[in-house]
Amino acid sequence: MAESMQGLHRSHRCAEVTTEMAGARVTLMGWVQKARNKGGIVFVDLRDRSGIIQLIFENGTIDPEGFEKAGKLRSEFVIAVTGTVEKRQGAVNKNLATGEIEIRAESLRILSEADVPPFPIEENSKTKDEVRLKYRYLDLRRPDLQRNLMLRSKVAMLTRQFFEKEGFLEIETPILTKSTPEGARDYLVPSRVHPGEFYGLPQSPQILKQLLMCSGYDRYIQIAKCFRDEDLRADRQPEFTQIDMELSFVDVDDVIDVNERYLAFLFKEVMDIEVPLPIQRMSWQEAMDRFGSDKPDLRFGMELKNVSDLVKDCGFGVFTTALENGGSVRGINVSGQGSMPRKKIDKLVEFAKGYGAKGLAYIALSEDGKVKSSFAKFMSEEEMQSLIQGMDGKPGDLLLFAADKNKVVYDVLGALRVELAKQLELFDKDEFKFVWITEFPLLEWSEEENRYTAMHHPFTMLMEEDLPLLDTEPGKVRAKAYDIVLNGNEIGGGSVRIHQNDIQEKMFEALGFTKEAAYEQFGFLLNAFKYGVPPHAGLAYGLDRLVMLMAKADSIREVIAFPKVKDASCLMTETPGPVSEAQLEELGLQIKPKQEN
Repeated sequence: MAESMQGLHRSHRCAEVTTEMAGARVTLMGWVQKARNKGGIVFVDLRDRSGIIQLIFENGTIDPEGFEKAGKLRSEFVIAVTGTVEKRQGAVNKNLATGEIEIRAESLRILSEADVPPFPIEENSKTKDEVRLKYRYLDLRRPDLQRNLMLRSKVAMLTRQFFEKEGFLEIETPILTKSTPEGARDYLVPSRVHPGEFYGLPQSPQILKQLLMCSGYDRYIQIAKCFRDEDLRADRQPEFTQIDMELSFVDVDDVIDVNERYLAFLFKEVMDIEVPLPIQRMSWQEAMDRFGSDKPDLRFGMELKNVSDLVKDCGFGVFTTALENGGSVRGINVSGQGSMPRKKIDKLVEFAKGYGAKGLAYIALSEDGKVKSSFAKFMSEEEMQSLIQGMDGKPGDLLLFAADKNKVVYDVLGALRVELAKQLELFDKDEFKFVWITEFPLLEWSEEENRYTAMHHPFTMLMEEDLPLLDTEPGKVRAKAYDIVLNGNEIGGGSVRIHQNDIQEKMFEALGFTKEAAYEQFGFLLNAFKYGVPPHAGLAYGLDRLVMLMAKADSIREVIAFPKVKDASCLMTETPGPVSEAQLEELGLQIKPKQEN
C-alpha cells in the first residue's frame, strides 16, 4: 500500500552523503536497487540519479512495523527513509562513491510499489534494444543512461554560458515553417485553416538565421530542434538537435576562432581534456587524397597512396582500364598483416564491394620476403617491386588496392581503412583528435537530376579566386565551407554565406534554377537581401552526435531521452499511429488505401 510523503522532506540525494557526515540524520528517497533479508537485519541498496547508497534496517533500531515493511521491499519500490549516517562496519565497497558509509534506518515509508520489471535496471544492459525502447521509462533509470543525459544537460548549459559571454543572443526560430527544396525530404504538417496547404518542419533554421543577420542581430545562437525524413543510421534520427549559430561581419577565420575556443572550453569543463589550439586544418582535397574521406580519423595512420603513375603501363587490365576511364589506382599498407588468412582477405573484398568496388587487389609480403599477390602474373618482377616500394611495403605487410573512378576508390579505401583500424584496434578510444576540413567543392554533379547540386546549400559563398570558374568549370569551384571533425565523425559544419545579389544569382544559375524559380522558393530571403545585408557566416553542431562521442556511446539513441528506431517509429508510445476520420476530415485529407501486392 503506497504511503504519502506528507511532512517528509528529502535532505540529500544518495551520493551526496559523505563520510564527513557520520552521525548526521538524513532523509533519502529513491528506488530500491536490491534488497537482502538476512533475518534480523535487512540490507537495501537505494538508488537515485546521483548513485547508490546502502541502507540497514535492523530489528530494534527501527520500529517493528517499519522492520516488517523493510522485509517486503523489492526491486524498483519507491521509498523514503530517515536514518543516521554510519561508517560501514563490514567490507567497504570500492565500486561505490558511498562505499565507506551506510544509513541506519529509523523510519521507512513505501511511497510506491512496483511490479517485477521486464529486465534488470543495471549498467551495460544486455537486454535487446527493442525491449529497452518499449520500456524506455525503465531503461532511463539505468545509471549509464542517466549519466549520458546529465552529460547532455551539462553540454547544453555550458554552450549557452560560453556563447552568451561571446556576445551571442539566443533567439528561437519557428518549427512550423515553409517547405523548401534541396537537402533531405521534409516532414509536412497539413493546415486546417488553409486546406490543401502545408507547413514544413525545419531541416535546419538556415534561411531564418540568415534573415536574423539581415535584421541586425549580429550574433545568434540556438539549441534548435530539426527534422529530416530520411533513412536512419546509428548516428541519425528523424528529429535531432543542433547547436546553431550565425555571425555578421566575419570571414572563415573568425568563425573557426570562436568555435575552437568553444570546443576547448567544453572539453575542459566536461571531461578535463585539453584541446590543443589551433586545431589542425586540412583542405577537402588533401583529406580525400590521404584518407579517402572528408571526415578523416587522425588517431591512426594507414594513409592512401596514389600509385597510378607506377602502374599506368603495366599489364594488369583492372588498373589500366580504370586509368583510361579517368580514374585512379590507390592503395593502403596494412602494416604487419602480411600473414592474414585468405578467408579474412576475402571478407575484406566483400566489404569493399559494399562501397562500390568491383574487387580488391592485394599483395601479401611474408616475413621471409616472399610475395603473394592476386595479380602478380600480370606484372613484371620490376613493376611489382616498384609498386611495393611505392607503397613503403616491408616484409610482413599487406598491401590493398582499389582501381576505379576517384569517388569509388576514395569511398572503398576510406571505409576499409576505418574497418581495419577497428578490427586491429589501432586507435585509443580515450583519445580525441579534431581537424577542420576546408575548401569543399561548391557543387557536385547529380547523375539522377542531370545537373549540379549544392554540396552544402545554395547560399554558400565560393572562394573569391574561383569566381571565374563558375561559368566555365563549375565542378572545380571551391566553397568557403568548413567542417569540424572528431575521431572520424563530422560533428559540425558551416560556411560563409553569399551576401552579394549578383553572386547569388550566378549560383542559382549554376544549380539550374531560373530567376523565377529561385524567387518562388527563396523569395523572402532574396527580397531581404535588397535592403542591406551584412557579410555573414555560420556553423551548426549536431548536439546528439557530439554528446555521443563525449559519452563514448555507440549510438545517438544512447544520449537521447526518447529516440526513434530505424523505421522512424517510437516503440514506447507506438508513434506514428492512426488518427480519427473526424481529424482527417477537418484537415481535408483522405488516406489512400494500401495497394495489395
